[in-house]
Parts: sequence; structure tokens; C-alpha cells
Amino acid sequence: MPDIDIDFVDREAALKLFKYTTASRLENNNLVKHNTGVYLHDVPVDPITGLCSIPYDQAEDKFFKIDFLNVGIYKGVRDEAHLTQLMGTEPLWDLLEQDDFSNLLFHVNGHGSILKQTKPQSVEQLAAVLAMIRPAKRYLIGKGWNEINSEVWVKPINDDYFFKKSHATAYAVAIVVQMNLICENISYGFS
Repeated sequence: MPDIDIDFVDREAALKLFKYTTASRLENNNLVKHNTGVYLHDVPVDPITGLCSIPYDQAEDKFFKIDFLNVGIYKGVRDEAHLTQLMGTEPLWDLLEQDDFSNLLFHVNGHGSILKQTKPQSVEQLAAVLAMIRPAKRYLIGKGWNEINSEVWVKPINDDYFFKKSHATAYAVAIVVQMNLICENISYGFS
């Protein structure tokens, strides 16, 4: 089954529009709520928890889970045209090397040392950095971009957690939006 993530400014407001069952996962042999996954079609429901009675990782071949994600970075986006403009504006990439700036950003906060080592200068490179933050691709940190690009999107043989190129690229674009929003807000604050 495909892995679908949808970003919302307000996840709960979006969920009110649908009839859904919350996905589950196993924790200490107990069904617990999946952080973001829901089923928008009929699935078996645990009568006690109200969650899908089959943990998401065991149900992925049977049911179609969608992750509804809260992504607060979109709160400053005024409309679709503004989002398109923010996505299309080349950010000040060097700001990623400043911890006080990078710590404000979605997914890369706390990873300033990796950003300083890799110095991403494009969405593609930032996506690769996001992949290298995950365990399966950490070994690429400190390598050159040629080696990184040849290996970063290869599915690992082991079960270590990794980012698929599609997810990493989407998150990299979201970070560009956030970077440009921060710079836009600073610019308007001083004008």
C-alpha cells in the first residue's frame, strides 16, 4: 500500500470533516493510538479502545492508512499564491549553518552540526540531509555530495529507519517555505 501523509495547519479541524477510525500500534503488547494515522474506510475496531484492532504495521497490506499531520509552519501562509511564492523563492541557504536559525526549523532543529558539515544549497541536498538524520543513512554524514547522492535513496538492507526520497523532498520544500516565512517576517518587522 502507498504511504500517504497530508499536512494540515490544524489536524483536528480537518479530521472533523471525515468519519474515520484511528490507527493503532503495539506498545508493550497493548494497542495504543498511532500518532497520526487514520482509516477513512471500514476497518475492524477494538471495542474497548475504539482504535483499529489491527496494528498499522500488520494492517498495511489490508487497509489504506493516511497520516493527517499537524504542520504549524503553514500558519503564516496567507493563500495558495503566497505558498507558491514561498516555495519558489530561493532561501538564504547559509542561514542553515546558524544554530539559532536552524533550531527554529521543522525536522532539522537540533541537527546544526550536520547542516554545518553538509552545507545544503538546494532542495535536493536538504532532502538528502533529512535522510541522513535517520539511522539508516547516518553513515553518509561527512561524505562528499557525489557519494551521498549515489547512496542516500537506496533502500537499506536492514530494517533501520530511513526516509524515502518523496517524503524527504516534501519536507525539504516545507523547510524552504518556513525559512522564507521567517525571513519575510523579519523583513516586514524592520520595514
